[in-house]
Amino acid sequence: MIPLLIGIPAVLAVLFQFVRNGKARGYIVYAGAGIIMLTTVMFVVQWITAGAQKQMFYPETELIDHLMTVGDLFLMCLIIWLSVKHGKILPIILSVVQTAVVLYTEFTAEVAEAPHMMVDWLTILMCVIIAFIGGFICIYTVGYMKGYHKHHTEVKDRQPFFFSMLFLFLAAMFGLVLSQNLIWIYFFWEITSVISFLMIGYTRTEEAVNNSFCALWMNLLGGLGFAVAIAIMAQISGSLQLIHVVEVGAPLPLMCLALAGITKSAQLPFSTWLLGAMVAPTPSSALLHSATMVKAGVYLLIRISPALEGNMVGLIVSSIGGFTFIMASMMAIAQNDAKKVLAFSTISNLGLIVGCTGIGAEETVWAAVFLMIFHSVSKSMLFQSVGAAENTLGSRDIEDMHGLIIRVPKLAYIMGIGIAGMYLAPFGMLISKWVALKAFVDSGNVILVLCIAYGSATTMFYWTKWLAKLICYHIPRDKVKDVTRKDEYVSMSFHAATMLLLCLLLPAIAELVINPIVSNLFGNSHDVISMSVLTTMAIMLVSIFIVPAVMFFVSRRSHKELVPIYMNGVNNGDNRFFINSFGGQDHLYLSNWYLRFEFGRRHLRIPSIIVAAAVLVVGFCLVIGGVTWL
Repeated sequence: MIPLLIGIPAVLAVLFQFVRNGKARGYIVYAGAGIIMLTTVMFVVQWITAGAQKQMFYPETELIDHLMTVGDLFLMCLIIWLSVKHGKILPIILSVVQTAVVLYTEFTAEVAEAPHMMVDWLTILMCVIIAFIGGFICIYTVGYMKGYHKHHTEVKDRQPFFFSMLFLFLAAMFGLVLSQNLIWIYFFWEITSVISFLMIGYTRTEEAVNNSFCALWMNLLGGLGFAVAIAIMAQISGSLQLIHVVEVGAPLPLMCLALAGITKSAQLPFSTWLLGAMVAPTPSSALLHSATMVKAGVYLLIRISPALEGNMVGLIVSSIGGFTFIMASMMAIAQNDAKKVLAFSTISNLGLIVGCTGIGAEETVWAAVFLMIFHSVSKSMLFQSVGAAENTLGSRDIEDMHGLIIRVPKLAYIMGIGIAGMYLAPFGMLISKWVALKAFVDSGNVILVLCIAYGSATTMFYWTKWLAKLICYHIPRDKVKDVTRKDEYVSMSFHAATMLLLCLLLPAIAELVINPIVSNLFGNSHDVISMSVLTTMAIMLVSIFIVPAVMFFVSRRSHKELVPIYMNGVNNGDNRFFINSFGGQDHLYLSNWYLRFEFGRRHLRIPSIIVAAAVLVVGFCLVIGGVTWL
């Protein structure tokens, strides 16, 4: 089944280059996404029926190793060619150096033969996220791209290329989470970096090209750290197994892998690449830069988290994660562009997950896995709904979504559920934050406790502003036609239903999936939620309907008469216009407060990058110098 999981999306990626008919391409996307999901379900069922135990595969892979070597050289040549074409030097240096380090290690170091792939509960979870979240994003993309090119006539239509990259990315992610050998993980890791680079530059504008190269060199820097970790592990242990990295616990390879995870998950000081990635079409943002690709970074950190407890590397990782969580949350307050809010929120939530992995305790890893699940579903849904709103309203400004529950109710319901899932009880994000906070208190890390407390407060600030805009009751100034296509609604509805089910079934998921993951990583686990399963599920069942019910009743009030509010003059009766003191008619406009001076990116970005970079550099110096604890 493993070759099918990787091979099917890879073959489809090649096929899309030869399919120029949009209708035929759409049917192939639907069928391809369905086949990937079905194959994943069969894979999961087969593994569970075989005993649901950790299994290792492919100890002898000489031919595949040679093919990967060719692939590494091809990726390096592609990066060199595109960098020369656009006059960029840094990506060339980073790509050549890391490829040389990996190839030199592969051909000169004596490494014991060992299985190259592994399947356990964390692998199974990641495969399900990739197949279903990624598959439905591909389905959503069919309708979205039609509307996108209608609104962006200046952008050349390169949909075959776009779909090829989406499916090739799914293949690379399957390969990454299934691999156990560091060189194999590195190979798929670099493919995701190059695909992200190509998709950010989809529009080929000057901004898109510059942002794509920013993403490339930052991810290549992480790739260089990965390559150095491979070389060190080959020298000190004669093994390139990820599981042996954890067992050996050598600080320098752990620090290098942590650098790779931090760059891929867009933590400070490397968060700039994710913010710049928002110039790409929405499906790229949903799949690569929020739901799945950035999860590769936190996936790697979760894998090595047992080796981070109580040491210098863990302290550095948790500090970077906690600092990113609070600073990105603060900068999100000042954003009115919905995509930028989602970008900062993504960086912030990933920071919390990274902070949890740095502590390396069972409770924090439990919280990290749950945060990863809820974040993947919720952010994918929110990016899709923002893209649909942009095609419908002609804007993705939160202020233009005022009263969306009246104008486009279906879209507002989905967006509202996604927002609620990010910060309201009883959705799993809030429960996971509570577990993380408790674990941080138990660990005695006061700084992280303050980061999660104040970061959660700022998170509530910007999500509440957005949700209030959606459900604000008013008489619309103009009618809006919902141009969202059925396939887009199919994907968004699936995500909304999944979010509600995740909330309802949280105790069952914790017992059947999360606890086994923690057990695989640490050798033992215990229940984090102390309430009984039945009591918790009853509370969930009642609570998950509160937000949709409130939104429904607000939307149903549209036929009722408005209660006039006080204005700075005579109210015209519609709560939109009033007669001023000169007898003229003025329009009342309600706007959120964005605190741009206090929390604006212009004021906080540079200091945040400097502080995070200083922590990272000092941390590397201490690790190289042999200091185990500060």
